[in-house]
Order: sequence, then C-alpha cells, then structure tokens
Amino acid sequence: MEGREKQILAPYAQFSAETRGRKYQEEPADWRTHYQRDRDRIIHSRAFRRLEYKTQVFLNGTGDHLRTRLTHTMEVVAIGRNIARALSLNEDLAETIALAHDLGHPPFGHKGEGALNKLMQNHGGFEHNQHSLRIVEELEQKYPRFPGLNLSWEVREGLAKHNTGFDQPFGGESFKAPCPSLEAQVANLADEIAYYSHDLDDGLASGLLTENQLNQEVRLWRDAAHRVELDYGLLADECRRYFIIRCLIDGQIRDVVGTTEQQIIRSGIRSAMDARLQAEPLVRYSPERHNLNLELRQYLYTHLYHNPVVHEPNLRAVRMLEDLFKFFLAHPAQLAEPQARRVEKIGLQRVICDYLAGMTDRYAFAEFERLIHGQAPANDMLG
Repeated sequence: MEGREKQILAPYAQFSAETRGRKYQEEPADWRTHYQRDRDRIIHSRAFRRLEYKTQVFLNGTGDHLRTRLTHTMEVVAIGRNIARALSLNEDLAETIALAHDLGHPPFGHKGEGALNKLMQNHGGFEHNQHSLRIVEELEQKYPRFPGLNLSWEVREGLAKHNTGFDQPFGGESFKAPCPSLEAQVANLADEIAYYSHDLDDGLASGLLTENQLNQEVRLWRDAAHRVELDYGLLADECRRYFIIRCLIDGQIRDVVGTTEQQIIRSGIRSAMDARLQAEPLVRYSPERHNLNLELRQYLYTHLYHNPVVHEPNLRAVRMLEDLFKFFLAHPAQLAEPQARRVEKIGLQRVICDYLAGMTDRYAFAEFERLIHGQAPANDMLG
C-alpha cells in the first residue's frame, strides 16, 4: 500500500511511509498503513461514538432527520475524501483528520463550548480543537502501554490546526510550521462545505428557512436553484431541495479543487513539507466563491443560528451546563472515581470541564435531573 501511494499520489501529498511517527513507539500494523490504523482507532473510540448524541445546530432529540455531530462528521469525511482524491492527496489521512475533527466538541454545540471557556477563563480556558487533541493524547484509555490513542504526528497536527470560519487553531508547541499538511487543509474546507450546505438543509426541514427567502438573499442558493430547474424542471419539494443542495456542494468542491490546483502550480511545491512552509494555506476557495460563502454564512447566522427557536433552547441548555459545573465545584465528592483520581494531577476545574465536555446532550440532561432535583425539566430544555 505504501508503494502504491508513491505511484499514484502527488509528490506534495503526505506519504504514510514518511510519517513522523507516534509519541510512543509501536510496531507498524501488518495490513494497514499508519493513517488507516489511526482511522480505525478513532472509529472505535468512545469519544467518536458519543458524537451521535451531541448537538450540531438543533439540540439532539429535536428531530429524527436533523443532523447530529456524528452525521455531520460523516458528511465531512465524504467531502474530504472526494477533494483529496481529486487533488491526488492521501485520502486516508484526510479521512482520519475529518473523523477526529469534532471529538472535542462539548454538548450543545458552540454555545456549550463558549460556556465552558467562560467558566474556565482563569484555568486555561476551553477550546474544542485543543480538547480533541487532549482526547486522543490523554483522555481515551484503551491501551496498556500508553495513554490516549497514540495517533501519528500528522493526524494530531491536523487537529491542532483545524481552521474554519467557526474554528481558530491554537497550533501548539509541537506544530510550528505556518500551515498543516494539504490533507489537513482539505479537512478544514470539507468541514466548512458540510456545515454551510447541510445546515441549510436542516433549516429548511425545520421550517425556519424558506426557499423564497433564500432565493432573494443568497446568491449561491439562487444560482443552484436556477441550474436545477433548467436541468430537471419542476420537482417535488424534498427532491428539489436535495438537488439544489447537491448542486451547491458540487459547486463548492469544483471551486476548491480548481483553485487549489492553480495555487499548487504557482507555489512550485514538491513535497509535503514545502506545503507546510507556505505563508498561507494552498487549499482554498476562489476570491469570488469566498465572498459568496461569507454572504451565505451571514444569512445562516441571522436566520438560523440566532433564530429564537434555535438560540433560546440552546441558551437554556447552556445554563444547565453552567449549573452542573458549579454543582461539581461545590460537591467534588459527586464526581465518579475515574474523574476524582485526576483532581490532584490537573486540578478540580479541569477535571469538571473534561467531564462535562465529554457528556452527550442527553446525558447532561440526565445528570442535571439527577443532581439538581429537576429545577428545569429535561423535556422543557428541548423547547
């Protein structure tokens, strides 16, 4: 497999055989490359399974067809593999970074993250990309000879430098190059493409967004809707929306691939390290598409993310998270033994933060009910 990579991947791809290795020495797997092994470790982790019950936009449990953090992750993986394949990059590495990019998200989405960061402001703060790295380096406990999952350096680099319109990377001492690998850059834009398009889909399914409004205010939607009508005529509502969003995603991918190919040629890079040493990422949108995406992003903030139907239940859930933090701070004996034994090493606040960040939405509701005596019934929290 490593030999095939040399034959079919571009010279600036990150080759499995050229990994910087793992923090703890292990014998290479017989049947898998390093990044394929990392992928499997992530899929089999508890943190990955918990994504099924964590908020994407709407609180988990609001609707059967609305996306969760797990379904979002799988969509990022699919888009990332397509882009990596088109650019002759290492699909396995792009896939693995995409699978792990949201492991550190707490319950209740970005509002939950903001609440934990505020609560931890005098104790190192909280940022979900940094927490993703802590999960794979420390918090998962599955192996007898090392903490965490002992992932390869390139996967951890991708987590440390996960950068989108919603996420700003913290870098870290071990990842000092200006940019991450091209595969990590692909995972970053695949994340943006997924949440722009699929949040639109969920907004329409919920009734908070309308096609008429989108046609008036979002040029990307209007152009895609026009192409679908030209190609297929009048379609049933569900089919039409699906094909418009499909067209939107296809347009984003085509733009990224075409623009990135031009940037790679202009840069003259010949290796994965050359890509890391560029002043700015090479995997990018065209300037025109970038501006159109900013327009779409602003529309989503105004009409979806800050819509009271989404915003207010999330705020109530966040207040519940804050109450749980204060409860455990006042009653540390209520922490389970695995958490309690870490207090002396990393401090009570960080232990509580780790515990809350690992909760699913529904487990946070259950703990609130169990410990704070039903001050805000769980059904009420869902709005």
